[in-house]
This record gives sequence, C-alpha cells and structure tokens, in this order.
Amino acid sequence: MPIAPHRAQEPHDWQALLRLIQTSFASMSGRINPPSSMHRLTPSEIPQKAIDGEVWVVGTPAVACVFLTYQPDALYLGKLAVAPNQRGKGYARALINAAHLRASTLGMAWLELETRVELLENHALFQQLGFFETGRKTHVGFDRPTSITFRRPVAL
Repeated sequence: MPIAPHRAQEPHDWQALLRLIQTSFASMSGRINPPSSMHRLTPSEIPQKAIDGEVWVVGTPAVACVFLTYQPDALYLGKLAVAPNQRGKGYARALINAAHLRASTLGMAWLELETRVELLENHALFQQLGFFETGRKTHVGFDRPTSITFRRPVAL
C-alpha cells in the first residue's frame, strides 16, 4: 500500500501528535545539548502551527509527522518524527517528498531543516535524501556549534 501523507487540520488529535513527537525524540535525551525544543511544545501550540504553516502526517492515528514553516525562499521542515516501531518504512522520505511538492507549488527554491550536531545518523539520512550542509548555529550559552542547517534545492 502506498504511503499517503495528508495535511493535519482541525479537528485533529493534537495531543496524540505531541505524544508521537515526544516518543520519536526520546532517544535524543542525554545525547543532545541543549535539550530539544520539543520539551517546550504543547498540544495547544500545534494547531497554530497548522494555521501559520502546515502540519503533515502519515496515518490515522499518525505514525509520522512534519511541521512546515514558510520562509522567504525556503520551506522549513521541523519536528520530523517517525514512531520508533514504524521506522524504516519510508515515512520520513514520504513526508519530505510531500514537503518538496508543497515547496514547488508555493514557488520556493529550497527545503531547509536543522539537526543537532550529535545526531550523525540524521546527517547521513538527510544527505542520502539530497540535502547538503549550508551552515552551523550555536545555541545561546554555548561556545560551539550545536546544530547544522541542511538545504535541498526544490528544482532537482
């Protein structure tokens, strides 16, 4: 059966979506510093993200998701999450492909995302999917880069 991401809109179980993100990001605890912004995310903020940008999911209930944020020349992919027991099934790729189609439709030149320096497996996955490093950022209070920005051209 083909993977069919769809846009999450009201009514939606935003609490379940937050649990998916928390479960998916749990393996980062103790690996990344500073801790993920996911810890500050609340279920009441997610519907606003779906209004200000887009929230895409796979499955009902969702087993994978991504938040899309409009930037001047890029569509930013945030909170890309796949349930641990659903990894390896192509859900992240399907969500990135859906984001690529949205960016193309919106006339944006790039897909952009960030991942933490420590998450080497994420770097490899994103590079495999056509992303390349464009910069590094340092969180406030740190003396070293803590995240890496990756981009992929929309016109492939």
